[in-house]
Amino acid sequence: MKTILNVIWLVLSGFWLFLGYLLAGVLLCVTVIGIPFGIAAFRIGVYSLWPFGYTTVERRDAGAPSCIGNVLWLLLAGWWLAITHIVTGVILCLTVIGIPFGIANFKLIPVSLLPLGREIVRTDQPFATR
Repeated sequence: MKTILNVIWLVLSGFWLFLGYLLAGVLLCVTVIGIPFGIAAFRIGVYSLWPFGYTTVERRDAGAPSCIGNVLWLLLAGWWLAITHIVTGVILCLTVIGIPFGIANFKLIPVSLLPLGREIVRTDQPFATR
């Protein structure tokens, strides 16, 4: 079932969201300071490409640098990626078949706003490995 949902997601919004994260990652990797943020964008981009069967959990070992990084992320890329998820979610919710995918878009908003200090894990492994 997860595969079917992921294929439909890929066609309806996953590919375009992935391209947005890819663009953000490339732009953030232009400077040396932005490389960790670019890597985070690539990681979330892959998650937004194929999200069903995966979830995010908070890492317990993430500390103050993660918090500071999230503030910078929010200013540099997080706000417009979150707006993309909101617009895509609203558009998908206009159709009956798109409602579950719109809700999935809304669930990706917190990850797009504050990605550092989170780990992407399979849903059958709901706890971080670290």
